Amino acid sequence: MQDLQTLMETLSGWVWGPYMLVLIVGTGIFLTFRLLFWQFRMLPLAFKQVFGKHPDKHSGDISQFASLMTALSATIGTGNIAGVATACVLGGPGAVFWMWMTALFGMATKYGEGVLAVKYRVKNEKGEMSGGPMYYIERGLKWKWLALIFAFFGAVASFGIGSSVQSNTVALAVENGFGLETWITGIIITVFSALVILGGIKSIAKASSVIVPIMAVGYMAGGLVIILNNLELVVPALKMIVTYAFTGEAAAGGAIGAAIRYGVARGVFSNEAGMGSAPIAAAAAKTDHPARQGLVSMTGTFIDTIIVCSITGIVLVMGFIMADQSFGDQNGAVLTISIFDKLLPGIGGWVVTFGVIFFAYSTILGWSYYGEKCATYLLGEKFVLPYRLIYIASVFIGCVATLDLVWLFADTFNGLMAVPNLIALLLLSGVIAKESKDFIARRKSGELY
Repeated sequence: MQDLQTLMETLSGWVWGPYMLVLIVGTGIFLTFRLLFWQFRMLPLAFKQVFGKHPDKHSGDISQFASLMTALSATIGTGNIAGVATACVLGGPGAVFWMWMTALFGMATKYGEGVLAVKYRVKNEKGEMSGGPMYYIERGLKWKWLALIFAFFGAVASFGIGSSVQSNTVALAVENGFGLETWITGIIITVFSALVILGGIKSIAKASSVIVPIMAVGYMAGGLVIILNNLELVVPALKMIVTYAFTGEAAAGGAIGAAIRYGVARGVFSNEAGMGSAPIAAAAAKTDHPARQGLVSMTGTFIDTIIVCSITGIVLVMGFIMADQSFGDQNGAVLTISIFDKLLPGIGGWVVTFGVIFFAYSTILGWSYYGEKCATYLLGEKFVLPYRLIYIASVFIGCVATLDLVWLFADTFNGLMAVPNLIALLLLSGVIAKESKDFIARRKSGELY
């Protein structure tokens, strides 16, 4: 077992090493220039698509808003709390700046994923939409073998990063906060997960459309109260983030490379741009054009990192300043809880604790759909119910098991998903550009609203 853990640690370090991070960020930079900074030019229209009213007659299973909430349910998670804290501890305050850079270019990546998801989606035998990297790899690149590899990585990753790791996080948070034994939490969260997951994408989307806005707004409100109560620290905190991004001060080893490495890595882990997960949900959206859904998809990266992670990062750096530029021995969610509690006495720690619980639960729901689509691509629609039952069982197992090795498997396969997806995005970038031009032309002619 120790040999297997050592092997997985080595493989995980390679998968999430500098080459992978360069590939992920490089793809975003390439698409940004290929699409002439589309994510910045079209951001106002993108948010209009998310929150505006649209015709309900288009092909798809769920609304564009519901598809975004489903994607965000899997994306906004413990990475927004624990991940940002880890980045700040290991990379210094400057890591927050590199998270921002990753997100700004990652928006182009997420846009491309949304475009291809709708462009190459298909209807399954139940009349439901199926799409994502495995479909645009198969139908766009004609590389069935690479599509199968992605689907395998995605299905395996879902049982780790999607279910057991998240339920373990909830169980430990409840045990620490309320003293409830992990097996009791396991039963509760498994039952609530089953009630939603067994209903399929429409049930998941409905639950996500309620949970995600509430949990995100609640967490952001707590962070904003802290920021508003300490306005005198905002400018020093922002100045420190930018300065340390290029000096490497307060980073592990005092190197600028640490700020870049951990900022980029945690940014990618949080918003999942380039990982290939979100386009699986995007493919289910009701829309009249691939580019329109691409616009909706890219707002997810903006919301996740530029808004939610920024609030966490700024509050953490405020705490860093107040503690005389030291995070002490704390890390992860414990550090975030500690600083929120210090800057917002009485309720700050609870805001983060409940944030961890609901963020993790929503991730369980979103990833169940991702894993299901990957599994059924490999084994057929007959495997839908067996997959859901196995996934639900893994939720309970995660609450009561020791997951050090599972964490490594989850982290590794989650990273491996990105390779086939990024290859497809780069090779199909011409299709993304063509669909973008077509969308603009048809809107100008009045053919599209």
